[in-house]
Amino acid sequence: MLVGTETGDDAGVYQLGPDMAIVNTVDFFTPIVDDPYVFGQISAANSLSDVYAMGGEPKTCLNIVCFPKGKMDIEVLGEILKGGADKVKESGAVVSGGHSIIDEEIKYGMAVTGVIHPDKIFRNVGVQEGDALILTKPLGTGIITTALKKGKASKESVDEAVQSMTTLNAAASTVMRNYPVHACSDVTGFGILGHALGMASGSSVILRGAPRLAEKGYITGGCKRNRDYLQDKITIEKSLREGLVEVALDPQTSGGLLIAVAKRHAAKLLDDLQAAGVKDAVEVGYATSLQKPWVRLV
Repeated sequence: MLVGTETGDDAGVYQLGPDMAIVNTVDFFTPIVDDPYVFGQISAANSLSDVYAMGGEPKTCLNIVCFPKGKMDIEVLGEILKGGADKVKESGAVVSGGHSIIDEEIKYGMAVTGVIHPDKIFRNVGVQEGDALILTKPLGTGIITTALKKGKASKESVDEAVQSMTTLNAAASTVMRNYPVHACSDVTGFGILGHALGMASGSSVILRGAPRLAEKGYITGGCKRNRDYLQDKITIEKSLREGLVEVALDPQTSGGLLIAVAKRHAAKLLDDLQAAGVKDAVEVGYATSLQKPWVRLV
């Protein structure tokens, strides 16, 4: 076992031979958008993301399905599975089966297996002093989808959020493999501050309307839990707009990669990411020597 549960990495890694290891991860959740096909795409992209964050290539996927038998048109499930299958096909992997149970609430996701070279694993630990921190997707998906459920999100902000969540981290992962990356994590449930904390201890990067919606109260339960968990571990500049703080705490679905790389490589890495179509990639911070609080938002 090369990577287990010790540091809360994005996936587990098990070595099969001198040049081959497998990456294992699983994720599933309830619908966050109304369109079942889009929900399937988002969930699949989110499940695949952990493999990309480790620097691996996804190969096989197993569906995980909870569905209310007899209480909803079975075509809804068909659309969810189709969305997931299409996104997996885009990744170059295959769906090899899955498992379903009857449940009162729809839930969908995937268990994903990928491959990776044992000497080329990107973990969420290993950040070095002076590293630039690069984020590859904008923030705010949790806030926007929460507002969507209450009919308060604009079509433009929802469209942008869906575009971000259905975009695979494949291109970003492929580009970063060409660099001596010190650490990487995909930004998901703990928000960017939580994931930055994880990397530390072991900006124009926001979706349209997210700060305004947050200030109107459209924040997730996960955002509140992140604030409670991080309150003694981070420091936040008091002059910052509250909406921006909430975005930094916002749990992401199918978020981008947060990459730590030596400052001298940052500009070229950003150029290569942009050239590969990762248009939202931007430098969002830097690493100092280890100190407490571990993370500062300024």
